[in-house]
Amino acid sequence: MKGKNVSRRDFLRTMGVSSCLAGFPVTEMGSIINTLAPTGIPTLMDAGNKPLSLHEAMYYQKLGGQSIQCEICPRKCKVAKQERGYCGVKANYEGKYYTLVHSRACSVHIDPIEKKPLYHFIPRSSAFSMATAGCNMMCKFCQNWQISQVRPEQLKNVSLTPQQIIDVCKKRHVESIAFTYSEPVIFYEYMYDTAKLGSQQGVKSVMISNGYILKKPLQDLAQYLTAVKVDFKAYTEKFYQEICAGHLQPVLETLQTLKAINIWFELVYLMIPTLNDDLNNIQEMCNWIYKNLGPDVPLHFSRFYPQYQLVNLPPTPLSTLTKARQIAMDQGINYVYVGNVPRHGGENTYCPNCQQLLIERNGYFVLQNNINVRDKKGFCRFCSITIPGVWV
Repeated sequence: MKGKNVSRRDFLRTMGVSSCLAGFPVTEMGSIINTLAPTGIPTLMDAGNKPLSLHEAMYYQKLGGQSIQCEICPRKCKVAKQERGYCGVKANYEGKYYTLVHSRACSVHIDPIEKKPLYHFIPRSSAFSMATAGCNMMCKFCQNWQISQVRPEQLKNVSLTPQQIIDVCKKRHVESIAFTYSEPVIFYEYMYDTAKLGSQQGVKSVMISNGYILKKPLQDLAQYLTAVKVDFKAYTEKFYQEICAGHLQPVLETLQTLKAINIWFELVYLMIPTLNDDLNNIQEMCNWIYKNLGPDVPLHFSRFYPQYQLVNLPPTPLSTLTKARQIAMDQGINYVYVGNVPRHGGENTYCPNCQQLLIERNGYFVLQNNINVRDKKGFCRFCSITIPGVWV
C-alpha cells in the first residue's frame, strides 16, 4: 500500500510520518533546491517534472577520452562520456562524474530501529529512514525493487538536504538516521555529507547495506557512522552471481574491514528455500563468522516470503530457521536471532553467561529490556557481564 498524497508544506512539516511507507516512492513532492547544470549539460527532470541534482561524485578517476572509472564499489564501472554507471544514479558529463540523487530522496519514513533490524542499538529508538533510487546489485528477491531497480528520473523525488534531515531528527527527537530501503552505497555522497553533519550535531547515523563497497570509501564513511547492518546474501559465489548479480569475496572483505574498524555491525541472512538454506553451508558460514568476526556479532536468520522474481518459492519453513540458529549457537556465536517471525523466541536477546532474558521483542516492539547502561556500556541486569552494542 502506497502512502497518501501530501503537499510539499505538509511533507516538510511531518517529514516521513505520513509521506510514504518503506520501499515505496514518495507520492507528491516539491523542489526546494533547483540545481542548475553547467553550460552544455542538460538538466534532468524526475517523474514529477522536478530537477535531479548534479553534484560531483567522490572516488573516481579520470581516464583517457573523457571516460572515468568509479571507485566506490567493487564493480569499478568504466563510464564513457554521457553514460552512467551500473547503479543508474551517476553519470559522466564532459569527463566529470556526477551523482544525480544528492539531496533527492524518493522514500522516507520514521521507523523503529528494530525494523532495520538492529537489535543491539538503542532499543525502542526511532530512525529517520531514507533512500534514493538505484542499487549496485540486482537481487531477484528484493523487497524494494520499485525503487532499487529503477533510475531516479522514473520516480517522484523530494529535495531534502542533509541539514533538513538533521533538523527533523532534532525536532521529533529521532535518535538516528538510517540510510536504507535501496542501497546507500550508490548514494554515497548524500549519505557521507548527511552522516558527517549529523555527527557534528549529535545525531547518529546507521547504514543498512549489502556490503558491496570498496575499503577506502568504507573507512572514510565509517568515521561518521555509529553502526552498520549488512545483508549477507549467502555464503556461496554461485548465489551471489546468479541471484544477486554480484560476488561474495568483496562482501567478506567488507565484513573484515568493519571488524578492523571496530564499528558496531550486525548481519542478516535471508534464508531462501532451495537457494541458500543448505545447513552444511550454514555451518561453514558460521565457522567463518566465528573465526573472522568473533562470537559477539549478532546474526539474524530471516524468514523469506515470495516476492519480486521469486514468487514461485515458498516461505522459509520455521524448522529451517530454528536449525540454522542452533548451528550458529553451537558454533559459539552468542547472539543469534530469528527474524520476520513475530512471537518467535528467537527474536529475544539472552545473556550468553546466565541465559536470562535480556530483551523481549514481538516484531518491532520491545516488551522488556533488562540491560543496564553505565558509562555508555551495556550490562546484564542479572549477572553484570558486558553485553556488546550501542545502548545510548
